[in-house]
Amino acid sequence: MPRYDNRNALILGAGRSGQAVARLIQARGGRASVVDAHWQTEVLAELSHEGFSCLTADRDHLPDGAYDLVVTSPSIPMTHPWITTARDRGLALISELELGAVYWRGESVAVTGSKGKSSVVKCLADTLTLAGRHAVTAGNYGIPLSARVLECANAGKGTVAVVEVSSFQMEHTRTFAPHLAAILNLQADHLDRHASMEEYAALKRRIFQAQRPDDRAYLPWGFSPLGVPQGVALERFGPEPWVDWRYAPGVVTHGALSIPVNGVFDNPVLGSAAALICAMLTELGLSPEEIAAGFSAFEPLPHRMQRLGEVRGVTFIDDSKATSLTATQAALRMVGRGVRLIAGGRPKEDDLDFLDSELSAAVKKAYLIGEAQEALFAAWKDILPCVRCGTLPEAVRAAFADAEAGDTVLLSPGCASFDQFPGMAARGNAFRALFESIREGSTES
Repeated sequence: MPRYDNRNALILGAGRSGQAVARLIQARGGRASVVDAHWQTEVLAELSHEGFSCLTADRDHLPDGAYDLVVTSPSIPMTHPWITTARDRGLALISELELGAVYWRGESVAVTGSKGKSSVVKCLADTLTLAGRHAVTAGNYGIPLSARVLECANAGKGTVAVVEVSSFQMEHTRTFAPHLAAILNLQADHLDRHASMEEYAALKRRIFQAQRPDDRAYLPWGFSPLGVPQGVALERFGPEPWVDWRYAPGVVTHGALSIPVNGVFDNPVLGSAAALICAMLTELGLSPEEIAAGFSAFEPLPHRMQRLGEVRGVTFIDDSKATSLTATQAALRMVGRGVRLIAGGRPKEDDLDFLDSELSAAVKKAYLIGEAQEALFAAWKDILPCVRCGTLPEAVRAAFADAEAGDTVLLSPGCASFDQFPGMAARGNAFRALFESIREGSTES
């Protein structure tokens, strides 16, 4: 594996990944220059104070210098002029993930996919911690692996980095070799950045490319094993009876092994993820009892099917992260019935009919908001009762007024938030605040 000690490095992008790279390069005896087109004042001041060279360059010009290494942040696409210029100059070009992987001394477990990988990473790390193991999350989950290297300077084989890997991070990654690696699922995504679905899938498969015979790869049933090196053990997971790790309601089985599953992952949508979690944690040495305890204790990430609580028997669930109708479809399948659905926002797609079966099976009434409300009303009004509410507060008020004990008020918008909110998190936080207000009013009355 290559080493990058004592390098004169140019770092593309001053975001979280770029800052982590600069500090790791410096810690390894090198010099780091960071280039960004739009510096944030606080970041510029902090990096300058730490002794880094902070450069500003427009999109079409990469700074000159005697650099022997270029490290790029995942936010910069392969077609960016900075990338093509670095290649034209013959400079060694790697990703932040590649750099972090070279210096990470503990074990690593990696998960990629289109949907749900953050929840899998969190459950893996939380369950390992609950069982008394030292585990940290890294990568696309939030904290770059390069930053974890510095935080865990004394990490040995007993420390596990659970890494969420995006297709962006794999564009310039070659030697990252996780002991356990998985593709959770694949759906069309990020095609505004990648040339095709084939390119996107090929980048995902790179998660296996540097694995060795003592490592292990995991794929859903039906996925091509293309990309898994010869000699690396491959195991399949999912609901199919013939897979290595099978999910059925309430349980994951592997031969004679049986692991109870409850809570968030015990449903047809996330059951395959539960099977993958069981496979990886068993390989890492956890017992069925320890894994079952992890499922029981798991708290979902904010705004991802997050159960906020109940008021007078009515459950409130925040799924603001559902910015596509495919995500809303998954949410409806998870809840199953008795749904008061709040949907709408800024539309991202035109095909509104494929939800018909889930709407008729699960939803009592839809409360529509934002720019998409008229289109959703036109598409859904003959399937179930719909009402145009316009804003989130009006939709929450109306849904709770209509709800009966046993119903679920579900915010799963199926649309972007930017017509009324700065982001999906702000939308979810507003929903929580409305829930808290209803709960307080109910208590007082």
